[in-house]
Amino acid sequence: METRPLNFKLSIIAPVFNEGSYIKDFVSEIIEVLSELGITKRSEIILVNDGSTDETEKHLDYLTETYPGLIFAVHLARNFGQASAITAGLHFASGNCAIIMDSDGQDDPRCFSKFMELWENGYDVIFATRAQRKEGFLFRFCSWFFYRLLSFSAQISLPLDAGNFALIDRKVIEAIKSCPERNRYIPGLRGWVGFKQTGVVVERRARYDSKPRVGFRGLWTLAMNAFFSFSYVPLFFFRFAGIGSLLLCFGLIIFALYHKWITGLAVTAWASQLISISFFGGINLVGIALLGEYIARIYDEVKQRPLYICARTSGFPDENRTKFNSRNS
Repeated sequence: METRPLNFKLSIIAPVFNEGSYIKDFVSEIIEVLSELGITKRSEIILVNDGSTDETEKHLDYLTETYPGLIFAVHLARNFGQASAITAGLHFASGNCAIIMDSDGQDDPRCFSKFMELWENGYDVIFATRAQRKEGFLFRFCSWFFYRLLSFSAQISLPLDAGNFALIDRKVIEAIKSCPERNRYIPGLRGWVGFKQTGVVVERRARYDSKPRVGFRGLWTLAMNAFFSFSYVPLFFFRFAGIGSLLLCFGLIIFALYHKWITGLAVTAWASQLISISFFGGINLVGIALLGEYIARIYDEVKQRPLYICARTSGFPDENRTKFNSRNS
């Protein structure tokens, strides 16, 4: 069993987007938990402002001034998305391990003690398995279906109902930082890098204002990044669909020639022809769209744009870190 350092340092990373009205309560709860665990002086809380348009920036600067040496803020130049904001937090984290969590109150910091216990027992990744979610039925069903479809189609083993909320060891942090891809799905990268992993069942709390900041478009992008980054099943599906289409076409040819040459009956099937043409035309268009998704992601990788651009930081003593921008590490 790997021995953990006695004087370890814990980094807590939370992306923040338009949470100005709640961020102080969020930080207060984390500090309370850290105080109960007796590790406040060995911790750092890194809040990544992902291009917020409310007063989040002002509140983060206030928190860094109120809790010097404990709370640090990274202000991105615009909204780069949750995965990029988490990656920015990982780049700035200096702890032996890091806990990644949302800043909207849904991830329960009371789980920190269990996370730390399992980490001290040798686990490199401890992820939260979401249970008893408080969202509406449609959202809960879509999430349930998404995780199971992804787990079925992915090339690697991905745990069910496991989002970003997790503790990861320093070597896992470095492994994730070394991954150069732009369209990121953090739970997938966390599973891909491997190491010793386990899950903890955690009740998913209700969001503080019941108004999710990530809309349907953001969730759709996240789902597409997950599927196209860790699965080739869509391509395999259309490979079999193409073979099935050829077999069906061959059967129709034999059927038509049989009636023309043997029975002498010319089958006038305008409806069936129209349906067949529309059906196969639809399959072709969907297949082209899927190929386009993969090609678009290749194009993103080729451009080699930074994962994020850091406008400025607050709370960090090292001035060089205020100019830190990232391409992949």
